[in-house]
Amino acid sequence: MAPPPNLRRRRALADGAIEVLARDGVHGLSHRAVDEAAGVPAGTASNYFRSRDALLQAVTERILELHRADMEASTAVFPGPVDRDGLAALLAASLEHCATVHRSRYLAACALTLEAARRPALQRALDAMQARAVDYALAHHRLVGLATTREDVETLTTMFSGALFTLLTGTAGPDIGTAARTLARALVDGIRSAVPLAAVGTEQRPGAGGPRSAAS
Repeated sequence: MAPPPNLRRRRALADGAIEVLARDGVHGLSHRAVDEAAGVPAGTASNYFRSRDALLQAVTERILELHRADMEASTAVFPGPVDRDGLAALLAASLEHCATVHRSRYLAACALTLEAARRPALQRALDAMQARAVDYALAHHRLVGLATTREDVETLTTMFSGALFTLLTGTAGPDIGTAARTLARALVDGIRSAVPLAAVGTEQRPGAGGPRSAAS
């Protein structure tokens, strides 16, 4: 069933705001810019969202809504049960998808995260979004047969966000697919699975009595 017209318009405006945030950052976000991005008459965004804070809140809610829909869709691709290799493949596919197909959405999420450091109300909204995202991820893990705890999912989500930021900003290099697979494997198995540390582990510093551990 199609959503009612009012909800469709709100979603279209929120999607427009996502594009503005991804392109111009928070300082470029305005009701007029959202109207133009959404292709609606001037004044439409201000009728639905009376302030910039309301716009930011709408973007937060829309990103979560879209993220949940993507997670539900991924269950059909990875129906489970999923082992460690399957989890790495699932994470790699998600990282690559977020950094390419949905690049604007997650650039907007990064912009919101930075802005929240100066806006307590936005930080509270993002905290609530994060808690709900963890709920969705935990339920998704159960569907694919993963016995992860909530703490596991919270940690994995934090690390996933850092990996995604690297892909979004281009610091991982031009081959996003390969970088996503490397990062995903490291998330699942730990850094030693992705980076050869033997040389570091046996490195001897001047004056040291013996080899130093990589964890020293």
